[in-house]
Amino acid sequence: MDQREEQEFAEYFAARREAVRRMAYMMCGDWHRADDLAQTAFISLHRHWRKVRDKGALDAYVRRTLTRAVIDESRRPWRRERAAEVLPDRPVDSPDVDDSVATKQTLLAGLQKVPPKQRAVLVLRFLEGLDVAGVAAVMRCSEGNVKSQSARGLAALREALGDQLGDLRSA
Repeated sequence: MDQREEQEFAEYFAARREAVRRMAYMMCGDWHRADDLAQTAFISLHRHWRKVRDKGALDAYVRRTLTRAVIDESRRPWRRERAAEVLPDRPVDSPDVDDSVATKQTLLAGLQKVPPKQRAVLVLRFLEGLDVAGVAAVMRCSEGNVKSQSARGLAALREALGDQLGDLRSA
């Protein structure tokens, strides 16, 4: 790449780094893995920067690359291990903060129990705000597949959250 193209990439990277990292975190539930996955997506974009004709479609390219990386990563045998993070300390002693932290942690824990493809669809649809056609384009599947994966993913999330909420109520 020439210096102008490097500058364009650097500007795009600086502008989108945190958003891509957050999306990766919502898909995988681990900040360290999210960093690695976001880096994988940006490396792929950098490698193909000259071939991208429509610079307006960069977000879609990065979303697709990130989604594929998350799904591929989940297929690797060493990723089947699950780390348990038990934090004995409570945040601030405020009911509002406690409730919002518990809700976020419960959602993230529930998302981790949803299969990777369904989790990716849920994150893209409901957290990234893409419509069914947009998710289908990112995942390279039919809109019907996105709808069925959404329905199954929501059912799995409801089941997981039911378990999580039961744990919270008994605590």
